[in-house]
Amino acid sequence: MFEVKDLDETRAPLLDHLIELRTRVIRALLALAVGFGVCLYFADDILGLLVLPLKQAFPEGQGQLIFTKLPEVFFVELKVALFAGFMVSFPVIANQLWAFVAPGLYAREKKAFLPFLIATPVLFTAGASLAYFVVMPTAFRFFLGYGGQTGGLTVQALPSAGDYLGLVMQFILAFGLTFLLPVLLLLLHRAGIITREQLVAARRYVIVAIFAIAAVVTPPDPGSQIILAVPLLLLFEASLVLMRLQEKAVAADKLANEAEQAAERAAAE
Repeated sequence: MFEVKDLDETRAPLLDHLIELRTRVIRALLALAVGFGVCLYFADDILGLLVLPLKQAFPEGQGQLIFTKLPEVFFVELKVALFAGFMVSFPVIANQLWAFVAPGLYAREKKAFLPFLIATPVLFTAGASLAYFVVMPTAFRFFLGYGGQTGGLTVQALPSAGDYLGLVMQFILAFGLTFLLPVLLLLLHRAGIITREQLVAARRYVIVAIFAIAAVVTPPDPGSQIILAVPLLLLFEASLVLMRLQEKAVAADKLANEAEQAAERAAAE
């Protein structure tokens, strides 16, 4: 049966810790390099998936991407490979980070930290999926709606490959990272930096801050801002519920430890 052990009994000197850190960093970089190499081989296919929302937003047979600089597409494929390679290698990178940090944690600290480590990629993937499947098609149709005839001239969208990739990465990273709000709040709550009562009292300010963040990290169209702000509000409310459960769990654990210590003292007497 899986058992979470307490602090390691051995205490390695500083040099050993630095050597282990170097080993972990090298393994993480190797995983990133392997992921980058594999994704570079499939860069055209990955780019094809990324341009699919734009293709669907264009009328049938009219969509196109252009490049205005000779090396633009080459660097676009490198960025795509690096972006996708990091996503693919993230489990290995996170595992190396956990393997370096875990020996210095008590068993209860490991149990408390593990859910956050698991929730991080899940929430990031949920945010990125919302951006890819819902927000980007909606935003692209909104932007393309400004094409047509103006003053007797044709206004036509001719997005460049580099600009489009930058916009896609902005969408995915913005939604993925902002969906980590519950992880950040629960970590701060677990560390005792903030309390649930403080967040409840500041709810109106949090709502304003969420809409401000949504306005900053998304392109300047109201649809994208609302689509990001509404899930963030729901995640904030869910964080408050989880904080209440966390407080009950901590209180129960504290009572159990006190009862165990009392029993040990009684047995010793």
